[in-house]
Amino acid sequence: MNILLIKSLHIIFVITWFAGLFYLPRLFIYHTEALQMPIVERKALQDQFKIMSRRLLFGITWPSAIMVAIFGFGSASYFWPWTDHPWLIVKLVFVFFLYLYHFSLHWIYKELAKDRYPLTPLQLRMWNEVSTVFLFAIVFLVIFKSILHMGYGLIGLAGLIITLLMAIRVYKKIREDKNGSK
Repeated sequence: MNILLIKSLHIIFVITWFAGLFYLPRLFIYHTEALQMPIVERKALQDQFKIMSRRLLFGITWPSAIMVAIFGFGSASYFWPWTDHPWLIVKLVFVFFLYLYHFSLHWIYKELAKDRYPLTPLQLRMWNEVSTVFLFAIVFLVIFKSILHMGYGLIGLAGLIITLLMAIRVYKKIREDKNGSK
């Protein structure tokens, strides 16, 4: 198969996989926040979020993750031996941890399906940003193909993480102030 076709399919499935990784935790947040609603509304919302999460996880996110692995290793095979491309080894380490993140989302999905709430909405908001961190790290490695540039990227990534954490705290404060004024 043509390398450009393999790379194109890999990128397409990375995009659809990340769409799922970005949206699934948002559904978990809404599902968990529904606990604060009156019982009738809570039940209706949580049932709907369970359906939406299941469809997203098994209809888009898992199939995309599988295709990313297939086309990713197809693309990576053109860089053999990998030891000649240290940036690729580092990228694959990040991808490995991204799959662990994906598995953690699957676990949270299963817990919520059983009406167990392992994380608070705030914890889920912070967990939601993990995929963004992986996205930045992996894209910088792929584009620059340099661990040296990765160092600059990590500094920027640290800035991004700090900014995201501050934004989450500000958002929490705004929500608390809004709910306290009712």
